[in-house]
Amino acid sequence: MRYQLLGPSGLRVSELALGTMTFGDDWGWGASKSESRRIFDAFAEAGGTFIDTANVYTNGTSERLVGEFVAPERDRFVVATKYAAATRPGDPNSGGNGRKALVQSVEGSLTRLGTDYIDLLWVHAWDGVTPVDEVVRALDDLVRAGKVLHIGISDTPAWVVSEAITLARERGLTPFSAIQVEYSLVERTPERDLLPMAAAHGLSVLDWSPLGAGALTGKHLAASRDVAGGRLAEVPLDFYDKYRTDRAQAIAREVVGVATETERSPAQVALAWVLHQPGRHIPILGARSVAHFEDNLSCLDVRLSDLHMARLDAASQIELGFPHDLLAGDAMRQMVFGGTYDRTDAGGRTRPAGPEAGA
Repeated sequence: MRYQLLGPSGLRVSELALGTMTFGDDWGWGASKSESRRIFDAFAEAGGTFIDTANVYTNGTSERLVGEFVAPERDRFVVATKYAAATRPGDPNSGGNGRKALVQSVEGSLTRLGTDYIDLLWVHAWDGVTPVDEVVRALDDLVRAGKVLHIGISDTPAWVVSEAITLARERGLTPFSAIQVEYSLVERTPERDLLPMAAAHGLSVLDWSPLGAGALTGKHLAASRDVAGGRLAEVPLDFYDKYRTDRAQAIAREVVGVATETERSPAQVALAWVLHQPGRHIPILGARSVAHFEDNLSCLDVRLSDLHMARLDAASQIELGFPHDLLAGDAMRQMVFGGTYDRTDAGGRTRPAGPEAGA
C-alpha cells in the first residue's frame, strides 16, 4: 500500500480506503463482528490506514466496531465518519447539515468510536436548506476545538462545494480536503462537473460503490431483477435500478472480457480502471467476506494497457452535455480562438486552438 496526501492538507492516507457500511449485521445483510474483524485485519496487514464509516451505518454498530478495532493503535489509523443522516425518526433536527445536528452527531460518533478526535468528518449529503456559511463556520469550530482534524463533503453539487471552499478561504476557516462521490464504470456522471471541480481545488476524490453495487463483478449478468443474493435483490428501492440496465450489463461483459485476457478478476479490473483515472482517486472498498475483500485488494497489482482502458472507456462513455460538449466542439473553439490552430502534434494532426495549448 502506498500513501498520498489528502487533498491540499498534510494528512497522509492509504491509496485505498476501507468502507465499513457492512460492519455489523443490524440491517440483515452485513458482516458479523468476527468477519468484520478479519476484513479489518486484512486491510491493516496490507498497509491500509484510511477507514470510512458513518454515524448511521448499521445503526451505529459500524462505528462501535471500528472504534474497537483501531483502539490498540488509534493514532496509526485515519478514521473518517459522517454526519447529516437523521438518527431519530420524526425529529427534523436529528439530521441535516445544521449546527445542532452536527454537534449532536459528532458527540455521538466520538462516544461510539471511543476516541476523542475524528481525523476526517464528512458532510454526508447536502440538505439543500442550511446556509453554506453556517456549515463552514460550524465545521471550523469543531476543528478549532480539536474534535475534528479535517473535513470533507459527500454527495453534494459541485457549485455548493466550490462556494464553501471559497468562503472558507476568504474567512480564514477550514476548507474541505476531499469529496466523496459515486464513481465507477457504470456511474461516470461526476466527470461532468464534480471531478473537474475537485481537480481545480486540488481535492482528493473518494469513490464509493466503485464496483457498481457488485454489478461490475459480472455476477448479475443475464440475471433478472429478482436475482437471488446480493444487494441488488435485498434493497427494496429503485436506488440500484441503474445497475440492472442493458447498459450496465454491457459494461460488465466488457469488464469480464478484459479480466479474462489479463487473468484477473472482474472486480480487480473495475477497481484498477478507477485507479488509472487522472486526479487523486481513492476507491472505497467494502465487502461482506474477507475472501472478496482480499481479491479486491489485489487491484493494486493490476496494470491495464492503453487498449484495455480504451475498450472500457468506450463501453462506459457518457455524454457530458451542455455546456461541455458545446465548448469542446470545433465550431465553438474556432469561433473563440479566431480560427487559429495549435502547432501540429507528433501525429501530424492540427487542432483548433484551446486553453490547454496556451493559445
